Amino acid sequence: MVSSEQRRKQLAREKFERQLKRKAEARRRRRIRNVAIGVGVVIVLAAGGAYAASGGLNGDEEKEKDEAAENPMDSPTPSKAPDPCDKPAKGEPNGKQWKKEPAMEIDKSASYSMRLDTTCGGIDIEMDAAKAPHTVNSFDFLAGEKFFDHTRCHRLVDQGIHVLQCGDPKGNGLGGPGYTLPDENLKDKRLKGNTYPAGTVAMANEYDPRSKKGKDTGGSQFFLVFEDSELPPYYTPFGKITQGMDVLKKIAKAGVSPDPQTGGSLPNATVVIDKARVRRS
Repeated sequence: MVSSEQRRKQLAREKFERQLKRKAEARRRRRIRNVAIGVGVVIVLAAGGAYAASGGLNGDEEKEKDEAAENPMDSPTPSKAPDPCDKPAKGEPNGKQWKKEPAMEIDKSASYSMRLDTTCGGIDIEMDAAKAPHTVNSFDFLAGEKFFDHTRCHRLVDQGIHVLQCGDPKGNGLGGPGYTLPDENLKDKRLKGNTYPAGTVAMANEYDPRSKKGKDTGGSQFFLVFEDSELPPYYTPFGKITQGMDVLKKIAKAGVSPDPQTGGSLPNATVVIDKARVRRS
């Protein structure tokens, strides 16, 4: 017999996967929409079909609202608390884009660490270049390009699983660097019982376990685990937090609010990465 606690965790995992799938679908729709813009403009000018150029967006929003109504676990319960974080430093994400993954520049035998200076406090991450070289190389490159600076951590899940998601220059779960990364280190021994231990740093991606599509789709978005979280081993674990767990706890304590754009959950705390830097040690 499945206990209520096990059922709660199962529902939370399913919620996490549904939200990732919806974001992947939104990215797909956006790519299709961008490709169709040129054709759509011609159609609008010729036939006056303005609705064809814009009506689909409203339809997608209604679909997401209907899905949220059918799956109440997707709608987080708001829990307000005072914002424990400071105001962000002046500046905006640079939103740079690249067509392909950067060339391998890191030394796989060396040690690398990443420092996130956030509005809520500093977070230090030890990265595993030997087991996740493509991922670590990408973070080294993106941090050097100041890609993460001024980006908002746009998602907090604090029921069933416990993660803070960051790394999106758009701040809505739909952004990335323009290229994708291969999945790595999915058989890490630390992921015992499909559990990502507290302190794990892993990549978000677009993988859909039902269709088994979306492998090797990591970009720049990553999540920080602040309590042991049961998740299937689909998400590249590439680092662990060495300092800053108290910062994550503070963010989690402030609670979450529903995100009307994505159906996800926004942290009530103003979590912005003012600066991210990677160092070889």
